[in-house]
Amino acid sequence: MGILRKSTLRLLVVALFIMLTISGIAFATYLIYFGAHTATMYAIAATFLALTVISGFFNIFTAYSYYRSAFYDEYLEKVTAKTMPLGSYPTVAVIMPVYNEDAQTVMRNMSRLKALDYPADKLTFYLLDDSTDSKTRRTLSAFAERSAMNYIHRTDRTGFKAGALNNMLRHSRERFIAIFDYDEYLTNPRFLLDTLPYFEDKNLSYIQTEKRYFKGTFFSDTVDLFDAFFFKFIQPSRALNNTAIFAGSCGIIRRSALNKIGGFPEYVIEDTFFSYESDVHNFKSLYLPKVYAYGKPILTFTDLVKQQWRYNYGDTQFLMYYLKRSMEKGKKSRRQSILSTIDYVTHGFGLNYVSLMLILFTLASIFVIFEAKTPSSVTIQQLIQAQYIATTIELLGISTFIISIIAPVVLTKMHFKSIRKGFMVFLLNFSLSFIRTRAAIAASLGVYPTTGWAKGGKTEARGRTMSTLKRAFSETAFSSLLFMLGALAFIINNIYGAAWLLWYAVLYLSTFIFFYKYG
Repeated sequence: MGILRKSTLRLLVVALFIMLTISGIAFATYLIYFGAHTATMYAIAATFLALTVISGFFNIFTAYSYYRSAFYDEYLEKVTAKTMPLGSYPTVAVIMPVYNEDAQTVMRNMSRLKALDYPADKLTFYLLDDSTDSKTRRTLSAFAERSAMNYIHRTDRTGFKAGALNNMLRHSRERFIAIFDYDEYLTNPRFLLDTLPYFEDKNLSYIQTEKRYFKGTFFSDTVDLFDAFFFKFIQPSRALNNTAIFAGSCGIIRRSALNKIGGFPEYVIEDTFFSYESDVHNFKSLYLPKVYAYGKPILTFTDLVKQQWRYNYGDTQFLMYYLKRSMEKGKKSRRQSILSTIDYVTHGFGLNYVSLMLILFTLASIFVIFEAKTPSSVTIQQLIQAQYIATTIELLGISTFIISIIAPVVLTKMHFKSIRKGFMVFLLNFSLSFIRTRAAIAASLGVYPTTGWAKGGKTEARGRTMSTLKRAFSETAFSSLLFMLGALAFIINNIYGAAWLLWYAVLYLSTFIFFYKYG
């Protein structure tokens, strides 16, 4: 597909985001000027308007990033044209951090890394085992010994994965560090041969490649789109601003740059913090949109919840870290550009903000619907009259809602040839809204990331009603409230409001449904 056609098609999606922004702001503005008849309603309307304006800004910037990503291939071709094949082979540490993972999967994938197309005498393999399970430790230790790999075990998990990596740095001297997660199976042995030539640029700190999952079920393939959206659209745009995120694995880092930065910041998502520190220390980064290893598909909703909890907890930590770091005078090595600043702020807010907006929008909708009794049928002329203000507000809100469904559906149809997965992505965002919000609150309060705030733990068997209800209690209770309010709206002949609330009730019930169906 030519660059002109690609950019034209993307403009259509950009137009959807712009329509979503205009519709949302129109709804909020209409609400504050005409729908606020009480002090409570005015406060809600004013808050909602402020949040909608911010959301509109994020929507526009997301649309801009999506459009801009179409030009990344052209940029990468120019960078690649300046590189030369390796004249010599620097030493590389190939690392796999592990924490109570399935030993068979670890051994299979670690053995596969030995197939890397690179001189064997220049490679050193490290198995970083933080496992607390004694059987797993014994199995992996014996495997490392017979496979001529370095086995490093810690008795505590201080610093999480970052702590294990920093501990490894004290035991190694290799010039480059290649990191793979335990579930990633190498499919392209040219990983080092393809990435290392770019490091001729002495200021290049790291290279991140595209991360994807193996094919699995409809559910897991849809979850794969979560990462695919980021790596195909957001990551290329960020790379043009030198803010490409090191995603923790399937990437390679220059050891000297890491030393200058001071190692990996010891947070839940150490990769994002490291990426930011690399940037402010005047290093460059690069993103290669090519898959070299595939991860294990996420087959259960519980595993997705664990992943999203960690991401959103870490993103909130990062936002607080970024704001604090930005105010430290004399400690930043260079001034951030406007685009890079927006990149970091939007990454920190990210899905946390989107999830909070969904919940607040729903709460505001309840007040809007019951602000006035609305006829079930009105004319276009009546819609602009004050006495039918509630109907007008509801229709504006519904139009915003409809566009928010259309956007992911169009995206997945254009780029992944699936309408069903686009709608599933929309449902997953609603099903995770309470979980993501809870993660953000926990991080803000400094709650330890592995406490009962998270809906993690072992995956429950599918189809168990009571255990599912326990895991999705907040969402199910909220959904039940919406069902009751929807019924009440119907009783008072507020047909639009009833349909609106009942639809929201179904969306929030999706958390229960996904736990029940996918475990």
